[in-house]
Amino acid sequence: MKKSEIFFNVILVPIDYFLIVISVLLAYYIRSHPVLVENYFVNPIVSSMGFIQYLNISWFIAFFVIVVFAFEGLYSMAITRSKLREIYKIFVATSTALLILIITLFFNRELLASRFIILAAWFLVIFLTSLARVVIRYIQKWLVVNKKIGIHKVLLIGDNRISKIVKGYFKKNPGVGYKIIGRLGDEFNWERLKEINEKKGIDEIIQCDPLMHKKKVNMLVRFSDIYKMDFKYIPNLFQSHATNVSVRQLAGLPLIELQKTPLEGWGRVIKRVFDIIFSLTFITVFSWLYILIAVLIKLDSKGPILFKDYRCGYRKRKFIFYKFRSLKADLCDGEFGTKKGNKLLKQLEKDQGRNTRKGSPLHKIKNDPRVTRVGRFIRRYSLDEIPAFFNVFKGDMSVVGYRPHMSYEVEKYSYDQQRMFYIKPGITGLAQISGRSDLNFDQEVSLDVYYMENWSLLMDIAIILKTPGAVFRKRKVE
Repeated sequence: MKKSEIFFNVILVPIDYFLIVISVLLAYYIRSHPVLVENYFVNPIVSSMGFIQYLNISWFIAFFVIVVFAFEGLYSMAITRSKLREIYKIFVATSTALLILIITLFFNRELLASRFIILAAWFLVIFLTSLARVVIRYIQKWLVVNKKIGIHKVLLIGDNRISKIVKGYFKKNPGVGYKIIGRLGDEFNWERLKEINEKKGIDEIIQCDPLMHKKKVNMLVRFSDIYKMDFKYIPNLFQSHATNVSVRQLAGLPLIELQKTPLEGWGRVIKRVFDIIFSLTFITVFSWLYILIAVLIKLDSKGPILFKDYRCGYRKRKFIFYKFRSLKADLCDGEFGTKKGNKLLKQLEKDQGRNTRKGSPLHKIKNDPRVTRVGRFIRRYSLDEIPAFFNVFKGDMSVVGYRPHMSYEVEKYSYDQQRMFYIKPGITGLAQISGRSDLNFDQEVSLDVYYMENWSLLMDIAIILKTPGAVFRKRKVE
């Protein structure tokens, strides 16, 4: 899902909230205005509540209606929606909220004494929120058509009637945000897909041939996994419901998307908000610890306090990873390290073997002679990694995820070992609380993939709560 699509869906929440408050206040204004009361109402409004009290109530009413909107699915991260369907949902959600308010008023008539205010607010909420959504969707469509913001580059697979229908639909409806960059029959191969992706860039693959051979379909799924793109398909009549899929209609045809992780749409937004709040709180509360470690590093050895290195994160994108320096400054390895440090690392790997973890392309050196005295201590308790909370705040990482992997080693990973890159790396994770580096690499990957496919905010909180115990659990210092 494009960032612009997430933005336009998220912004609906504060806009709806504001418009609901305006609707409630406007209904009160109309009913209590002297001129309108004199000319159109038989009796003036009878209530002991003043405008300020109504204003305070409006905040609560707006929050309540937003909750009902959410349960009705008005904030789901759907890329394309029918305007009439959305307005209908607003009508149903607002009417449901009205019914609950009427039941509340039965027990407390003092809350809102005028039936006109209730009905006027109901109408205004429906009208204003519907109008706002039409305007927002128009702006979104205009940006897609004129500024190419939010465009999905799509490769159609299948040379049949269905692919022609889909292609024609996208061509006639550019506002839906899909651009066809190619259409292939069943003659494609891996190299052909790779060539198209390198030249034009593919965001989504849509398989339009329900009868395509299983080997070809598996190739498409694997290709979309490795190159981090969405895969959707149009099913035949005999394909049953599956887990981890979303279904919607396109040009009258069922379109199914294989979902890699719940961390799309609102899941992605919720996790990002949680990361910002948690990382900022941690940095503030433990600022004294950052200062103390920095002073100890300076007193123990010459060189910078922080060590920087490139790591691979979301969709294998490189970012600069921060940690406290635990090696002697002239012996640090990596892309920001020294020639001497990289040369010594290769020698140590040669002497000890490539790694000490089964199935892993990572290097793990036992009793590393490059580690400083302070470095050995902060590594023992993972204190060298707490500067990564700045990476979390920046958006390169999450609090919970897989461990950030070194960029020059990622290309050596197998297909299954690269699956976790659909989400951001984390400071802690399911693998870290389940054995840390005592696990073999395949076990770690399995746990990371399980986390990715079954994410929930409660799981994140549980992992965070278990992390201190995992950190202080006895293990060997690397």
